[in-house]
Amino acid sequence: MVAVFNKELLSWYLITLKLRETVESAGNISTTPTSTKSIEFPDQPLQHQQLHKQQQEPSDSVQIFIKNDGQNFEEVPKSPESDWVVTIREKLDHARQDDALSSWSKLCIYRIPHYLREGDDKAYVPQIVSLGPYHHGKKRLRQMDRHKWRSLHRFLKRTNSDIKLYLESVKELEEKARACYEGPISMSSNEFVEMMVLDGCFVLELLRGVCEGFKQLGYPRNDPVFAMRGSMHSIQRDMIMLENQIPLFILDRLLGLQLGDPGQKGLVAKLTLQFFDPLMPTDEPLTKSDRNKLESSLGYTTSFDPLSDQGALHCLDVFRRSLLRSGPQPTPKVWIKKWSHANRVADKRRQQLIHCVTELRESGIKFKKRKTDRFWDVKFKNGILRIPRLLIHDGTKSLFLNLIALEQCHLDCSNDITSYVIFMDNLINSPEDVGHLHYCGIIEHWLGSDAEVSDLFNKLCQEVVFDINDSYLSRLSEEVNRYYNHRWNAWRASLKHNYFGNPWAIISLVAAVVLLLLTFAQTFYGVYDFYKPHN
Repeated sequence: MVAVFNKELLSWYLITLKLRETVESAGNISTTPTSTKSIEFPDQPLQHQQLHKQQQEPSDSVQIFIKNDGQNFEEVPKSPESDWVVTIREKLDHARQDDALSSWSKLCIYRIPHYLREGDDKAYVPQIVSLGPYHHGKKRLRQMDRHKWRSLHRFLKRTNSDIKLYLESVKELEEKARACYEGPISMSSNEFVEMMVLDGCFVLELLRGVCEGFKQLGYPRNDPVFAMRGSMHSIQRDMIMLENQIPLFILDRLLGLQLGDPGQKGLVAKLTLQFFDPLMPTDEPLTKSDRNKLESSLGYTTSFDPLSDQGALHCLDVFRRSLLRSGPQPTPKVWIKKWSHANRVADKRRQQLIHCVTELRESGIKFKKRKTDRFWDVKFKNGILRIPRLLIHDGTKSLFLNLIALEQCHLDCSNDITSYVIFMDNLINSPEDVGHLHYCGIIEHWLGSDAEVSDLFNKLCQEVVFDINDSYLSRLSEEVNRYYNHRWNAWRASLKHNYFGNPWAIISLVAAVVLLLLTFAQTFYGVYDFYKPHN
């Protein structure tokens, strides 16, 4: 490094460089060419000095830098950063921006993880209509767009309002709505707001049409979409999928604008429950007396009022809350809970809650249908496992898979649906298990055979991360397993099964016992006569 401290030395240094270049050129010596433009001195503007230094840079990568006083100069070797380091710095800068813009606390509409998709991708992907940004614009779903615009037209015409009112109102919620979706949404502000308004009004028209009647909303009875036809069931299945959700506060705002009360909340949730009622996994009718007995025995009401709870996230979350409505959930023991949170496991061997139906029957456990409309409320007492009635149809698989995905992704959700499904998966290992539960009135299905029901439950939780100690059914499972492991119960069940299973077996047993008693009596009197002294 060479340091020059005044103008005179700098001048002599530059003149020397110029002479050296002239001599080398005259002697045909091959050197790295240098610029021969005019020499600038420090009393000239700073930009000229820097330009001059770049032109005077020697072949050995030497640069001249000006110090703060404007009089002193310094030569240092040039050390440029490699392209690899620059690329890494750019990636870190993008990560910093992504981390700063992301609001994980508001995330509630997730993309289905790949480890869950491997089971059945069709159960998570809409087949008719797309809602929200995840499947927006897909070619096979575009044919529904014209019906969306048609519904928006009727929506505005019926209320005699201007679209600008809805666009401006939703635009105020754009940032909050974007935060509900996972990852960056590659849509402009106008495109995103347009999608929210279009999809949101389409959802509201469907909800109100099913609850109030499409005819009341002005749709003809032969409408291809807005009518109670076969396509409505497929639309309901698409609207219950996790990736196909609209934030509930967007729907509340749109319905509030339509009704003249933008701040209202809860009405969309109420409409949602009526709209998704055909997808309920149970239709157990309860008489008024049965309901009163159930409420008095449990000490709480079984009714669900969506207007009283304003914390729902979207339509799927509203439906899940209605399934798990009212009532305290059994909690694991304290030491189990501490161990569970410290040791999350995904081992399939640790997801075995109880034995299958066939094995439990061999130990003497009986199965009976429990009268309640809450399909998850299982009870066990005195060797009798009481399970509410479960209705299985062609939409049950998609419904359970999306409910499980929500519980797997959203940390604020309990794992109650997952616990119930795994419990039923443990009970059902074969078509014979399904057949016995159907005989007891516990399972009612519209599928082709008992084997299809067995296959359905065995595939629902193949890749689910679950800890049995966090299940609300863990204590009940311990009681069932304790009863199962008691040998006397198994012996008694075997005796009853082998010798009291049908009338002919009972008659044979009684005859054998009588014959045994007669034989014993004959032997006794024979021995007695032999040893009795004669008079």
